[in-house]
Amino acid sequence: MNRLFVGAMALALGTIPVAAQSLEDLNIQIHGYATQSFAYTTNNNWNSMDTSDGSPAWTEAVVSVTAQPSQKLRFGAQARYFLMGESFGNAITLDWASGDYKVNEKFGVRFGKVKTPNGLLNDTQDIDPAFLWSLLPQGMYPITSRNSILAHYGAVIYGGTPKSKQLGKLEYQLYYGERVIPQSDGFFVPIVEGGAVFPNGLSGPTSGGTVHWKLPVDGLMAGVALDREDTIGPIVVAGPGFSGNNVKSPFDIPFYFGRYEHGKYMVASEYSRVAADHKTIFTVGPPGVQQSIIDHRMKYVMASYKLTEKLSAGAYWSSIFDLKMALGPERFEKDWTISGRYDFNPFLYIKAEQHFMNGEQSEAYLTVDNTTLTPKSNMTILKVGVSF
Repeated sequence: MNRLFVGAMALALGTIPVAAQSLEDLNIQIHGYATQSFAYTTNNNWNSMDTSDGSPAWTEAVVSVTAQPSQKLRFGAQARYFLMGESFGNAITLDWASGDYKVNEKFGVRFGKVKTPNGLLNDTQDIDPAFLWSLLPQGMYPITSRNSILAHYGAVIYGGTPKSKQLGKLEYQLYYGERVIPQSDGFFVPIVEGGAVFPNGLSGPTSGGTVHWKLPVDGLMAGVALDREDTIGPIVVAGPGFSGNNVKSPFDIPFYFGRYEHGKYMVASEYSRVAADHKTIFTVGPPGVQQSIIDHRMKYVMASYKLTEKLSAGAYWSSIFDLKMALGPERFEKDWTISGRYDFNPFLYIKAEQHFMNGEQSEAYLTVDNTTLTPKSNMTILKVGVSF
């Protein structure tokens, strides 16, 4: 399905009478950014980097190209280079590649590899220069799974109602398509360390939608979203010929969120739940079914303040709990975060961030030297970014 939608987008782009238009008429724009980060943790190694000794092994670069041949039609694509530690990235991937036809304010459609409009921040998490934070709350927006949760192959229809002084304005997005989770995704790393391999990753249908209600109070927005996933893929387990299909029974992921912006202030919060019944059906080797039930509850509260034209500061608290796990530090992760950002000019910025983490639930705690994890760890992140 992914090749079908990308091919359809390319075909549609090819039907535009480009020869009759100049490059200026196409309104082609090229934007992007590059960041280099340094991370240090007091305990544990984070995301396969040797952060307990301090590590600069986190590099990212993004380039996007858009063309707008008419007022209603727009095309674009974005590529990303990502390197993090020993287990993630060092490759160029396609963030998104889509066409967008906007009929009017009430209806439009995007198609191709399109951003998935889940929650408050999912479809903007690929724009580092737009955020104060070096890391978004990782229980809900894990950086090593960004490419997988950011976009899907399919379509999104969107629109909104006229703005009313009494009721405000409603904006909606509905989507359907295929979710593809490659083997390189951060979701698989702890599973692979346990001796299992997903040679083709996981893929399957996804659908859902989100509604934003811009209330008749300037800067106040409330929203809900629902994501439905049903992915499947082959699994090979280390041992005497174990293999089969990992089946994720269809499950729904709700999101509830809100944001208030006024002058130099911003306050936002979000809650989500992933309750799923994962089954591994072995088709080669001893027959049987292995079942894993999870019930993840993720939430965060964040606030920021623009101290000066160039200096911003903020903080957030985030947590993730798996209510199906036994009591202990592997059941949860809590993170208090303090962040600061300084913009030298419109193109160069630096970020400094301090995390105070408690718990081991996150898949980010991967060791590069097989050391034992400790429940509490502090992490310092320094990031420099250039945008254009």
